[in-house]
Amino acid sequence: MNGLIGLAGTLALLLFLGAALSLADRRNFSARWLVIATLLVAINDILLTRCYGLLPVLIGGAWNWQGKLTAFAVTIVIAALPAFGLRRVGLTLSHEAGSLKAAGPVAAAYCAFFVVIAMLFPADHPSAEDIAFQLTMPGLEEELFYRGILLFALDQAFRGRKRLLGVDWGWGAVLSCFLFGMTHAFGYSDGIFSFDPVTMALTAIPSFIAVWVRLRTGSLLLPVLLHNFGNTFSFIV
Repeated sequence: MNGLIGLAGTLALLLFLGAALSLADRRNFSARWLVIATLLVAINDILLTRCYGLLPVLIGGAWNWQGKLTAFAVTIVIAALPAFGLRRVGLTLSHEAGSLKAAGPVAAAYCAFFVVIAMLFPADHPSAEDIAFQLTMPGLEEELFYRGILLFALDQAFRGRKRLLGVDWGWGAVLSCFLFGMTHAFGYSDGIFSFDPVTMALTAIPSFIAVWVRLRTGSLLLPVLLHNFGNTFSFIV
């Protein structure tokens, strides 16, 4: 029940912020796509939690392999729908001409951020499962969802764009980063909502970098690799 209430709080914030932002540019706003984005967040949370523990555990382990794999598979299915499209959500190995050269310094900054985090917060000795999970699941599932189908849906909801740092930004990019941070920093337990601003910063800031890379290159490949590097680096130093 705590997870469901926490999800309801996140969805309420998304709809409230979406409605507020729509007032600034109604001509470029689609309520239908905002609702679709909200449903995507709900579906993703339900899958990650095995429907809040109602579904049986089929894949064991210390980490949530089952939830991540299920959410990843459903994300791929949604991405393949005509309303989305694999290439349009970034599921492609091809990159915009010259984008990898431009993204190089940004990718280096992303890695440097996590090098500093690893030095400040060293990890315990990892198990083989720890390393295997962090090298695969977080980047694959979270990037394809947050920088893939969710970013696409929110960009359709808020179609206004501003050119900055070589890419066209919209409110969808901001909201997708906000939701990624909220996933890690916001929750509900013991009758109260909780929010950790440090966790929010440590997740939302690199999220903006990943969004820039996704928008600049047109592909999710580099964001996935960077994400998994960030999650794993503290284990290997």
